[in-house]
Amino acid sequence: MNCHGHDLRASWFRSRLTLALSVLVAALLGLIPWSGTAAAHGSVVDPASRNYGCWLRWGSDHLNPAMAQQDPMCWQAWRADANAMWNWNGLYRNGSGGNFQAVVPNGQLCSGGRTEGGRYNSLDAVGAWKTTDITGDFTVKLHDQASHGADYFLVYVTRQGFDPTTRPLTWNDLQLVKRTGRYAPSQNYEIPVSTSGRSGRHIVYTIWQASHMDQTYFLCSDVNFR
Repeated sequence: MNCHGHDLRASWFRSRLTLALSVLVAALLGLIPWSGTAAAHGSVVDPASRNYGCWLRWGSDHLNPAMAQQDPMCWQAWRADANAMWNWNGLYRNGSGGNFQAVVPNGQLCSGGRTEGGRYNSLDAVGAWKTTDITGDFTVKLHDQASHGADYFLVYVTRQGFDPTTRPLTWNDLQLVKRTGRYAPSQNYEIPVSTSGRSGRHIVYTIWQASHMDQTYFLCSDVNFR
C-alpha cells in the first residue's frame, strides 16, 4: 500500500473512532440526567413533561440536525439551553407559599415562572410539541429520584377549545381535575385522573408540592385525547 492509501485508511479509522467516542459520551451523559447544577429531584414521566420528553427522545443524539424537522419544539429547547434537558428533574422553585398564580405569571407556566435563572424558558414556547396519546381516564406517573414525598399534587387539564400550538398557556386556560392528599416518600407516584368531554390536543399541568421543604414543581405534559 502506498503512503497515500495508508493515510486515507488511517484518516478513515480516526473519523470512525471519533464518531464512536462521541456516541459513547452522549450515551453516558444520557445516563446522568442530573449533570450540571441541579441535584436529583423529579418530573412527570408519563405523560412525559416537555423537557423529560425531549431528553428521552434525544438525550443520546441531541446534536442530530434531523431533530429540527422531526421534533422542532425540542430542537429549539436544546438549542436554547441543553442543561434544561439534562436537568429534566430540576424544574422547581422554592418558597411559593402555595400562592402559585402570584409567582408564576401567565405565559410562563411551563417554565415555573422563568425559574432557575431562566434555564427553562424554552418550555414556554408556543408550538406543536410532541404529544402522548391518552384517554379520558389516565394516570399521571411521576418519578421522584430524591424521594422527597408530596404534600399534595394538583393536576389540571386545559379547557376544550384551547390550542397550545397557537396560544401561550394561562391560568384561565386550566381546569383542576385532581387534588391529592399526601404521598409518603418514594421514587414513583401514580395519580389516577378521570375527565370527560375532551378530545384532541391539550396540556396536562401538574403541580407537585414536595414534602421536604416548600419546593414546588410546575410540569407541562402535551397530550392528545383519543
